[in-house]
Amino acid sequence: MSRRLSRRALLAATGGVSLGVSIAGCLGTGDGNGTDEQGQATESGDDSADEELTPTIDEQYDLTVEHDITMWEQYDPDWSAPTTEPTSVDFEQEIVVENLEIPWDLTFAPNGDLFISERTGRIVQYSADELQAVASPSDIIDSSSAAPGDTEPDWWASGTEGGLMGIAVHPNYPDVPLLYAFYTYDTDDGNRNRLVYYDVSADDPDETATTIIDDIPGDTVHNGCRIAFGPENYLWITMGDVNDEATLAARSSDEEPPYEPVPQDTGSLLGKVLRIKPNGEPAPDNPDFGDGADPRIFSYGHRNPQGISWLPDGTPIITDHGASARDEVKILRPGSNHGWPTVRDSSEYRETEYDRPVINTGSGETWAPSGCVFYTGDAVSAWQNRLLIGTLRGEHINVATIYDTDWDEPLADNGVRYDADWMDPDWSATSHKFFENEFGRIRHVEQAPTGDVYAITSNRDGRSDGAFPTEQDDVLMRLVPTEE
Repeated sequence: MSRRLSRRALLAATGGVSLGVSIAGCLGTGDGNGTDEQGQATESGDDSADEELTPTIDEQYDLTVEHDITMWEQYDPDWSAPTTEPTSVDFEQEIVVENLEIPWDLTFAPNGDLFISERTGRIVQYSADELQAVASPSDIIDSSSAAPGDTEPDWWASGTEGGLMGIAVHPNYPDVPLLYAFYTYDTDDGNRNRLVYYDVSADDPDETATTIIDDIPGDTVHNGCRIAFGPENYLWITMGDVNDEATLAARSSDEEPPYEPVPQDTGSLLGKVLRIKPNGEPAPDNPDFGDGADPRIFSYGHRNPQGISWLPDGTPIITDHGASARDEVKILRPGSNHGWPTVRDSSEYRETEYDRPVINTGSGETWAPSGCVFYTGDAVSAWQNRLLIGTLRGEHINVATIYDTDWDEPLADNGVRYDADWMDPDWSATSHKFFENEFGRIRHVEQAPTGDVYAITSNRDGRSDGAFPTEQDDVLMRLVPTEE
């Protein structure tokens, strides 16, 4: 195993902070070749001349991308949902990496390279059985992780819900070796959130950090924030409501909001799903919400969305944490308003014209749904064309079958059907639980270029209970089907 430590990570290591991570298996993706450096300026003894001659990342690399959905490998406008149940499969768990520190996101590059973000402030790259520390924002909020095997950790001492969150590689990686990252930092006026990208081929990627969006209000909870490039190579960003004061007041029967709740304010990025170009500009065909609206917004009225994926025809779908249970899965339409904080249950939705959820768990069940992927691979055929959702409080992977209401209904004898008349009029769903209470808190599920299914746990964030975290936590694991 080898590591390339950033300056900040190296200082942390020499200061006695453990960055030990164990490689526990072989990833089995990619070609094992490293990424060559591209466009690096030649060093000079004159620092001032260096600054003048060193090109910016925009000058080194062409960030533009094609926006033709038919070029997307998963594109299938004629797809259909399976009508069987997804339960005809058994699995073995293969631990690939153990003792990660609260991994929050994982993303595969087109060549199979894998990047993982740790909420405590480190991005690592896994390639050819080697783990390297790639980048570590110097101004990220202070946070820590519970020790492996510590079953009585303190959530608040572990940094709450802020820190390093979503990551995504540029669609033309490795020719454009840029990694995008979203993180929380501290200011004299409180927490803020920022979107940056790094040149991961540079000798010190931290020195190449380039800000795309900055000064987004943050909090100890509800920051979001999953980022991912979609079928047309736009970057999508899920934004939480950051525990906004007016949003909280709007859910109270005895308080008047001091101002418009931010999820309903189209001049604010909070409680939204954004869609931008790789350089940060708004996608040109985003909805027009009128004067004063932010042109980067695609949909609004969200609480704390932490997962986004796409149906094979390119339709976006997200997961959103509920209030007092009531977790949701939602189909996004351009300009859709999903009603938070006004609505969250059946009686509230019935009285409004807000966009309805495909799944709402109701007041009696909490999933705390996080990262998700619409699975199209062949490695687990029983899960093909279904949405795989990592759940935190639920401590399971939920396999949701999303189907058009005009199609044949999939079986749900061993699962739950969501098709009430107050839900999405065009889409319904069934859901089935896998690995309940086996791995603890599942932060994200992802599909590798090979079609394999990977997941990361979030057991060292101070919110686990029972047997978690174990001495192995947190882990990157591959789910290997043994029988179908």
